[in-house]
Amino acid sequence: MSRTLVINGSYRSGGFTDQVVNVMAETLVEAGAEVEVVVLRSHPIEFCTNCRICTQPSGKVHGTCVIHDGMAELIGKIEKSDSYIFATPTNFGSATALFMRFVERLVVYADWPWGSKCPKMRTAEAVPKRAVLVSSCAAPGLLGRWSFGTRRQLKTLARILGADPVGLLFVGQVALHPQPQVSDRTRKKARHLAGKLI
Repeated sequence: MSRTLVINGSYRSGGFTDQVVNVMAETLVEAGAEVEVVVLRSHPIEFCTNCRICTQPSGKVHGTCVIHDGMAELIGKIEKSDSYIFATPTNFGSATALFMRFVERLVVYADWPWGSKCPKMRTAEAVPKRAVLVSSCAAPGLLGRWSFGTRRQLKTLARILGADPVGLLFVGQVALHPQPQVSDRTRKKARHLAGKLI
């Protein structure tokens, strides 16, 4: 049975991102996959202190963070998963601060001893895992997709974890109403992209 881990960086419970993630998770479960959704707004993750202690050991195994919170458990879930869905709204031109706090803590995957000018990532795999990337914005979708930083940030996250992005769902103008609903068209695309992880 394949295992998909969903990382949801939305601030709003029941908002657009939650709705899309639920459609994708339901699609995967219906296909027989095991799915776990981690909602970052309720997962205990502290800010990275940039001490770089986790980056000092060399080798292919990720480093260990000195902060004892929910991140170690989340790293374990990442390691055990076969595929990912990374979802975050675009907030003022970027992924949410909640989502970026999680991404910063993935520095444990960097092999970056003192004296080295740049890090090497520890996640290069012969067969990469798959990832679907999800975001939305208040601007028109095409503008948001290419002008804001979220798409690039999501792709960088996939690369850090050794995942190959197989699809992007980026929907614009979701802030026209206080409680946006996922359209049938977006729901259909979400189901299609989730199917690429099976």
